[in-house]
Amino acid sequence: MKKEEVKNLISQIYEEGEGIFRLAPAWVPRVFSLPGKRLKLSTGDLYILGSNRGGIDERWLASVTVADNGPGTPPDEGLSYIVFNNKRMITLREAIQVGGDFILGEKIMQKYGGWKILTKFFDNMGPLPLHLHQDDKQAKLVNREGKPEAYYFPPELNFIENNFPHTYFGLEPGTKKEDIKKCLKNWHRGDSSILSYSRAYRIKPGTGWFIPPRILHAPGSLVTYEVQWASDVASMFQPITAEGINIPWDLLVKDIPQEKHQDIDYIVNLIDWPKNTDEYFKSHHYLEPITASGEKGVYKEKWIIYGTNDLFSAKELTVFPGKEIRIKENGAYGLVVIQGYGNIERFPVESPTTIRYGDLTYDELFVCFEAARRGILIKNRGKENLVILKCFGPATNPDMPPIETYSKRE
Repeated sequence: MKKEEVKNLISQIYEEGEGIFRLAPAWVPRVFSLPGKRLKLSTGDLYILGSNRGGIDERWLASVTVADNGPGTPPDEGLSYIVFNNKRMITLREAIQVGGDFILGEKIMQKYGGWKILTKFFDNMGPLPLHLHQDDKQAKLVNREGKPEAYYFPPELNFIENNFPHTYFGLEPGTKKEDIKKCLKNWHRGDSSILSYSRAYRIKPGTGWFIPPRILHAPGSLVTYEVQWASDVASMFQPITAEGINIPWDLLVKDIPQEKHQDIDYIVNLIDWPKNTDEYFKSHHYLEPITASGEKGVYKEKWIIYGTNDLFSAKELTVFPGKEIRIKENGAYGLVVIQGYGNIERFPVESPTTIRYGDLTYDELFVCFEAARRGILIKNRGKENLVILKCFGPATNPDMPPIETYSKRE
């Protein structure tokens, strides 16, 4: 499709949706984990892409990022498609490339050139392997971008906690570089003793964490709503997962320069040592919801991801049964419905019970800049709460709360 044809199509979809796009689910498999079976994807479809590619344990939301899943990865894996006339028409990425000024706003396009966040659900039976994400300086060496990220554990999706609702973060104060070098030198023996140098924190539904680049972490088995910079850069530091899945050395070094692939000193210095060994790590990274707005008996809205220096943020909106509310925001955002049903402007929305691979659901939308600014009307037509998660990109919510000591929060 030619650029002018794409622009005309996007303009038509934009006008008919009054500045709102319906999006199709974007499913992503991973070879290093086992699906947790709570993302509502039919269990018969978890390995529909082939067991060699791993089970589907992630759903990417409002995504313009291609999954970095190695050989055999389709060129559009991870990308969100805009649905029009009940058909997948074009990716959100293509749409922003030609219509970014009216989708995201001119200021965002001038400063960032596009939608710079990646949001997803991930859902695993056990913990992910210990890993980190490079910062911009490190990632630039391989023509990538660094990745800070943040998590929220939605209670609506965590009806069971699976095998390990704990996350390893950072390193125990006093850990030495030589300790980690020794673990890496024993990689091919399956030495996962690096976990003995980390701290495991019990994670609980309704809370979250903010994790800057270069911090080691091994996310636990809760369904996680993750908002992060739009990059899939990472280095795995654990050779065997809790389920006994082998992690190849290639996944440790895939995002570092070729000449450094066997340089243990360089690899160990990917770690931000002061931040990883912070004695008050939890106080500096733990998140609990903070009230953003509300009206008694009508709705409540909470910040669930914040304190990121306005790189990204997220809110949880709950509209009570039979109520409606017009919500205004500072800029464009993606949303997903995780409980209930109703309408968002002209779009019917509902949280599905079961999704087959390839289904076009009614639970995900993208609200463009002008629509977000003027406000969108949300109606709860059900007998239970309508619960919506909303993700925002950079330079949108400078008024978000800072991260404070968790014990002082409401």
